[in-house]
Amino acid sequence: MRGGRALPKSSTFDEMDSPVGRLTIISSAEGLHAILWDSDRHSLRYEKTISDLIRSRDETTIVQTKEQLAEYFEGKRKIFDLPLIFNGTDFQIQAWKQLLRIPYAKTISYAEQAVEIGNKNKARAVGMANGLNPISIIVPCHRVIGSKGNLVGFGGGLDKKAFLLRLESEHQ
Repeated sequence: MRGGRALPKSSTFDEMDSPVGRLTIISSAEGLHAILWDSDRHSLRYEKTISDLIRSRDETTIVQTKEQLAEYFEGKRKIFDLPLIFNGTDFQIQAWKQLLRIPYAKTISYAEQAVEIGNKNKARAVGMANGLNPISIIVPCHRVIGSKGNLVGFGGGLDKKAFLLRLESEHQ
């Protein structure tokens, strides 16, 4: 997965259609490992990983993730309550955990995120870590914008980032 370590043998996946396209959800008995964009799902980087997994429509975390994402897209959920499994370097995990602290419908810059994790000079490193965030939407890297307020850098595409920010703004 993005950032590194292999998935547990118990990992499963399923897909769901959403307003931002088809999402691939990967989980295990430990919790949620990834929510991948359609573009991720069809890249050579992930094709082999996903083809080795068993598809499960009834695995507990997958079911809960689908329910909570559906509520989010309906504007009914602002905070997710799922067991998240972060697989990455210590710095990446620190950056991703900081993303969880950004309130619904609010944005910060990469520089502000770097300050929040303790090093104002790491804005580019934060951007790289955010780009490797494997748990899209739930770990809200879409809430991080450029220092001039512009939409930059998003694995799902800037159109999806704009959609998510607009959705949150309409339901705050």
